[in-house]
Amino acid sequence: MVEDASGGEETGRDRTDTDEADGDEVDGSGMGVGIALGSGIGVALGTAMDDLALGIAIGMGIGVAIGAGLSQSGFGGDEG
Repeated sequence: MVEDASGGEETGRDRTDTDEADGDEVDGSGMGVGIALGSGIGVALGTAMDDLALGIAIGMGIGVAIGAGLSQSGFGGDEG
């Protein structure tokens, strides 16, 4: 078997590229929480406006914005 520069067996990928990518990875749990909150907001808003589809569309937009903020802030993320 062929060994790569790090001394391990060749895996067919460059270790420096994968190590850098893993450090910048964003946890998707914040986005999931934001979308769930947005869905709830959208259903409530749509019911109040008597247009459920429009309310859900607005709520999902709000949810994505909330989720993006939560993902970037690291709120509730695993910082281990």
